[in-house]
Amino acid sequence: MSEEKSSEKTMDDWRRRIDEIDLKLVELFNERTMCAIEIGHIKKRLGLEIYSPNREAQVISNVTGANHGPLDAEAIRRLFERVIDEARRIERIESEREI
Repeated sequence: MSEEKSSEKTMDDWRRRIDEIDLKLVELFNERTMCAIEIGHIKKRLGLEIYSPNREAQVISNVTGANHGPLDAEAIRRLFERVIDEARRIERIESEREI
């Protein structure tokens, strides 16, 4: 099957594609969070703080450096700051459960 030209796709076609991408994002966000939870367990065993500003800056640098648009670097930074905030929140919750 040949690819349709973007001008031939309908709004419904684009919305279906967005829905597919959203489901993949949910899966990836949850997979990323599971990694963060495991890192939180390691931090707790090592007596390290959950908040790691150097690592968070590295993550932001990695994702903004890999970005080629159409989102600008500031948008990517804001999105990942939120992702990181949620991961940190989950790390704290999981850490408190271990007490």
